[in-house]
Amino acid sequence: MPAAAIILLCIVLSLLLILIAISFYFFSVGIVRKQKKYVVNSPDVAVDLFEELAIPHLAWLETQPLEDLEMKSHDGLLLHGYYLAASAPTNKTVVLAHGYGGRAKRDVVSFARMYHERFDFNVLMVDDRGHGESEGKYIGFGWLDRLDYLKWIHYALQRTGQDAQIVLHGISMGGATVLMVSGEQLPEQVKCIVSDCAYTSVTDILSHQLKSMYKLPPFPLLPLTSLVCKLRAGYFFGEASALQQVRKNTRPVLFIHGTDDMFVPTEMVHHLYEACTTYKEKVLVPGAGHGLAYNVDKAGYRQRVGDFVQQFVS
Repeated sequence: MPAAAIILLCIVLSLLLILIAISFYFFSVGIVRKQKKYVVNSPDVAVDLFEELAIPHLAWLETQPLEDLEMKSHDGLLLHGYYLAASAPTNKTVVLAHGYGGRAKRDVVSFARMYHERFDFNVLMVDDRGHGESEGKYIGFGWLDRLDYLKWIHYALQRTGQDAQIVLHGISMGGATVLMVSGEQLPEQVKCIVSDCAYTSVTDILSHQLKSMYKLPPFPLLPLTSLVCKLRAGYFFGEASALQQVRKNTRPVLFIHGTDDMFVPTEMVHHLYEACTTYKEKVLVPGAGHGLAYNVDKAGYRQRVGDFVQQFVS
């Protein structure tokens, strides 16, 4: 073999090894369970503000008779949830889904309080696999979690009986999760869905973050990282699509997004809304960054969610 060909082959192999190493790095950063410093440090996510705004709701939660729940996932993980019964017996239950890198007892407590105090619902909050008190080495980005939420939905159904009326409400990754759940075979007791600042797909959101945070194009790193994710965590990024799942959805959906969301671009809600063929409503909250629509306009948020849910839950 000519020397030039050998040199070229060495260069190609070296580049390939570098790309593979970088792919494993991004898999570790994005999918492996650990503190997500890039989210905490991102100027597009007001983590400190979000935690500060949660403080009064956390104080409220401490006064409530919260029940700890445990459940085995289909693949053997011990999942953790929290149940708060309504102040008076009711068949109405909301299942709340938190965001990426979060946990139920922080990220969705404001919504728990809204449904419990304002709408008189039972509340079921869930720690996703790889989050909070739940087991799991890897983050499912809503795709693996959709099967877990099916089991939690059946728990809520069993808890209140066959006349149960169930609402799914998620924020950020949780918003995408409930949309991914919507494409599955749901029991008739699931009446409607509220999706707050969801991404269209894992491919889309990671492509956006690669460009935003690292100034890198998605190819070839994203396909290689997706392959690593399939081998290690069990799914390709291309599978995890809220956009594809919502096309199969048969439930009414309320889509909510802040106009100033730079972490999950606001344009994604328009694509999700267009893909949904059932009854749907869309609310854009002016001036709201990622995950902050409720805090920017509490009264308006409560009104729109309450009006929407009331159409389908008696």
